[in-house]
Amino acid sequence: MNITGGDDVSQPEGKPRQIVLPRLNDIVIAFDFLTLNLVYMYRKLFFTAIVVSVAAIFTISCGSEGVKKDEKPVDIQELTDKQNETHGSEIKEADVQITHPLNQEWVATGKGIYELKCQSCHKLTEEKLVGPGWKGVTQRRTPVWILNMVTNTEMMLDKDPEARKLLELCMVRMPNQNLMLDDARKVLEFQRSNDGEK
Repeated sequence: MNITGGDDVSQPEGKPRQIVLPRLNDIVIAFDFLTLNLVYMYRKLFFTAIVVSVAAIFTISCGSEGVKKDEKPVDIQELTDKQNETHGSEIKEADVQITHPLNQEWVATGKGIYELKCQSCHKLTEEKLVGPGWKGVTQRRTPVWILNMVTNTEMMLDKDPEARKLLELCMVRMPNQNLMLDDARKVLEFQRSNDGEK
């Protein structure tokens, strides 16, 4: 038996049969083609697995009921109307004592109250969110005005022209956060700190 390489597959009569082996180039090309097909197949499987996973997560997170079409939208005013409100008496100049330097413990407590009750409507910058931004508020308003706005919102909106202007600007009535004077004073201390006082 004769073994040769090349493309010649014809066999003359009377000669022993020859086995023709493919050339090395042909093997490399076939291997490259096979490798590319495997890479393509694995990529396709990978992306299919990702798409299926995302679809499964989306389906699970939406629940079996999907989007409920008969749910009514949340009415903020209705939620705040049902809230038991605590109103203090009107705060006067004599009721407020401003400390120098700032009481850092009050600043920290005021920041916690801000994050819990105020942050969803007020940014610490000048930018308006739902309500006006707090940057510079202690330079624009007196401590008594700020404390009354926080603890006696309804009274301020009824009596104070500046509070009514803010309502017109923001178009949302500030809900009563049920802060007593002590907590409101700590929020004021945080506002002073936010405005750069030491």
